[in-house]
Amino acid sequence: MVKRIVANLHTENIAKAEAFYKNILGLECLMDHGWIATYGIENQKMTVQVSFASEGGSGTLTPDLSIEVDDFEETLNRTREAGFVIEYGPIVEPWGVKRFYTRDPFGKLINILCHV
Repeated sequence: MVKRIVANLHTENIAKAEAFYKNILGLECLMDHGWIATYGIENQKMTVQVSFASEGGSGTLTPDLSIEVDDFEETLNRTREAGFVIEYGPIVEPWGVKRFYTRDPFGKLINILCHV
């Protein structure tokens, strides 16, 4: 049985992850070996999921990561204040999620969402 799935995003500048994944999303640096840093939330149970898509819905590009948050408006404000461009949304989609797209410091398209 699968216990967890971890996304591994290649970068030559691991330190840039902190600006988005810690400062915007509030994740903790759980491990840092210099060549790999893992951000997450200690002792939080999460659903294991992996999605395969031909698009991102509503005719958008397929995002590299989808991240569900419980503080959508605050996350949106932190994203804008930090100078990250909102590429799509915010919008409430017909399938019951409120979301926006932005790119992390590595150019990955991130779908930030909450269920409505």
